[in-house]
Amino acid sequence: MDMEQHISRRIGVIGTGTYGRALAKRLVHSGYDAIIGSRKPACRILSEYDECLCDVQLTTITECVTLCEVVFVALHSEHFADTLSPLTEIFTDKITIDVSNRDSPSNKTSNAELLQSLLPTAIVVKAFNTTSASVMDNYIAGGRRKIFIASNDVIARDRVSNLARDMGFGPVDLGELTSSRRMETYVTRLFPEWKMPVLVTCVIFGIWCLYTIYDYYIVYTYSYDQLFLTVLNMPICTTAITLMALIYMPGCLAAFMQMTYGTKHKPFPKWMDAWLKSRKQLGLLCFILILAHVLMSIMLISPANYGSWFHSTAITIPANLTHDLHLPMKTVMIWKGEAASLAGIVAFILLCLLATTTLPSVSDSLNWREWRFIQSSLGFTMLCMSAGHVLIMGIPGWMDAGFPKVLTFFSFLSLILPASVVLMKLILFLPCVDRYVSKIRKGWERNTRRLHTNTGSTDERHCEDGM
Repeated sequence: MDMEQHISRRIGVIGTGTYGRALAKRLVHSGYDAIIGSRKPACRILSEYDECLCDVQLTTITECVTLCEVVFVALHSEHFADTLSPLTEIFTDKITIDVSNRDSPSNKTSNAELLQSLLPTAIVVKAFNTTSASVMDNYIAGGRRKIFIASNDVIARDRVSNLARDMGFGPVDLGELTSSRRMETYVTRLFPEWKMPVLVTCVIFGIWCLYTIYDYYIVYTYSYDQLFLTVLNMPICTTAITLMALIYMPGCLAAFMQMTYGTKHKPFPKWMDAWLKSRKQLGLLCFILILAHVLMSIMLISPANYGSWFHSTAITIPANLTHDLHLPMKTVMIWKGEAASLAGIVAFILLCLLATTTLPSVSDSLNWREWRFIQSSLGFTMLCMSAGHVLIMGIPGWMDAGFPKVLTFFSFLSLILPASVVLMKLILFLPCVDRYVSKIRKGWERNTRRLHTNTGSTDERHCEDGM
């Protein structure tokens, strides 16, 4: 029994490159006996790379595979055929872990499937391809700690999952070996989930910038000295609150669509599905812009820049000759300044809370009800407080300007989308509407037609059963 345990703790690594050496080092630190197989073991000296590898056995690939039940293949895919094909027989029933990646994405095949075709008697597992050599080599290095695992053999997936846990990683079982295509495609894509949100943000920011230039430098004559903070701060904050509305608008539209469909089983249009899936990215971009707006506003808050926020007073010096000398000045904040600041501070604190809960370490500790309360309930509160911040700043100016000039104000234009979202939310909060949406989301369907194949008749009825 002791011999069997010793063999099970013996792991082979084919390849003496950076990743192969990092794997061997991690295995040794995790309590395993690592054996490295090389095509030219006599020409390799592991101790030159790291003293932790001094006790690691270096052998030929044939001996490495023969001695181990589990073998990592740390080779580039172009070397699979000439290195491993001649050794097909000794790979029989060996759990062979492919850690390689492709240079370009492919939906037709994967390196793991290629390896399986070259070693048909081996049990090929795709794993560890999303973890870099630096993370593998260093316990405190940043980087992805999840290990995705795919294989046609359930027992092999379980064993590699246990191995990943022993090495300090979190395994995620993705099922059959065909999932390796997604795993290899994932690492070749550059921020795929961020492209559309960043593009949308840039377009919105560009539109607000153009309007800011028109308003500040064509309608009014602002000094170019104020371009870098005073002027730039305006499109930043208006873009942020626009993004904030776009984060919560698709959820409302989805509820109205489900009411229109009378079922939750009809898929949303592709544009709506993409919009719903991009809310996290839009939220983080919104947080970055709001943070910039807060820092810039702190630099700018003074009676010179926000005169309507402060009380006006004057010092009068009696004159000895003709008339008194009056020196106008601003003192403490009025209600507008304090109320706008308070609303902005509360909104920013809530936004920080929402951004914090997107961190994996935080979100993993929340149950579904807690997550929904923070992201939905507190998120909507944050939107209302942000809209209130803009409204408090804008209403006095709206009253002085009157209609239709108020339609050109930044504060008015930037509140159109948030006000629309608030209105939709209030409609969805109505008891009758809320009950109807809840019933649909529990599986109830309106006017469901069921075809009775035995009689050829159609029975139209309500389906009130849950999922």
